[in-house]
Amino acid sequence: MEAYVLTVGVEEEYFLVHPETRAVEPAGPRVLARAAADLGDAVSGEFTEYQIEVKTAPCVTSTEVHRELTRLRAAVARAAAAEGLRVCPSGTPVLGGADPVVVGDHPRYQTSVDLFRSMMDDYAINALHVHVHLPDRELAALVGNHLRPWLPLLVEMSANSPFHGGRDSGYASWRSVIRVRFPCLGPPPYVDSFADYERTARAMATAGAMPFGELPFWDVRPHPTLPTLEVRCMDVPADAADSAALAAIVRALVVTAAARVRAGDPGPRAGGELLRSTYWYATRDGWPGLGTDAVTGDVLPAPERGRRLLAHVGPALDAHGDRQVVADFLGRLERHGSGAHRQRAAAGRPGGLAAVVDDLVGAAPEDGR
Repeated sequence: MEAYVLTVGVEEEYFLVHPETRAVEPAGPRVLARAAADLGDAVSGEFTEYQIEVKTAPCVTSTEVHRELTRLRAAVARAAAAEGLRVCPSGTPVLGGADPVVVGDHPRYQTSVDLFRSMMDDYAINALHVHVHLPDRELAALVGNHLRPWLPLLVEMSANSPFHGGRDSGYASWRSVIRVRFPCLGPPPYVDSFADYERTARAMATAGAMPFGELPFWDVRPHPTLPTLEVRCMDVPADAADSAALAAIVRALVVTAAARVRAGDPGPRAGGELLRSTYWYATRDGWPGLGTDAVTGDVLPAPERGRRLLAHVGPALDAHGDRQVVADFLGRLERHGSGAHRQRAAAGRPGGLAAVVDDLVGAAPEDGR
């Protein structure tokens, strides 16, 4: 177990929506200009102009993560309101966004469009990214091996994108479905070393399956420029408290895995085909559906796998004071389901999908409450 506390940082992405139509609006540059006056480089644009992204500083406690996300959400909500818009934390656009997206002004984004063409037409998706401080890249690459089997459960716990462009997809995380159709997204490969990781990324870029060999987009990666291991598989949650709990889970998984790597365990060699199949199943049914247990391979309901996760990372949660935060989050999932359940419940109210957007907008109030 780590002898010191590992800091954790979080990125969240949100849609900008019109308060009357509730459809996404390509107003990212305008809202970003307002928000940056308050938040500086803690806010940025994203792949489409429908989106805006916030980034916490490195945090020590889950309480600090929650407080930072609440502050950042409130600041971008105020900036959006000044432009006559609202902020919506959903993995996919509930309304609008069905036509080819308005791509942000960045050469990297255009490179992806040139490579993947019409596959990018609906690529308007919002994620929760969690960074755990882990500057040793060799260690980080092997920790990724240990994290691979847990990624489908993280998808299930965070699923918050059942609707896309005005229709029910039938999936809990349609954002994840959009992502796993790309050859360079989804679970990372099993690697023997960081050099092996780099070779695989360069080979995929040479084969035309990845835009940049030096910037892989796998769901676990040693970050190309930051001293962190980044986990990227999760939908942005409706509530900041859930994001903070998921960040605690990711940190605990990293700490647990790092101890095993240092003890000589390079990680379970889960086959890529089976892992992608498990991923797909997780995107469809989400919580509380069936899935493969990351340790035993047993097919079990998500709540049981959640309890096994708690046991697996318990010492790491205790070391960082996070056990109760995660236990409370799992309790919320068991009582109410994931964000996908929340969205579908809201869709049954008067107003239909407009009520879904209103409920999500209410999760990012301007006053930060």
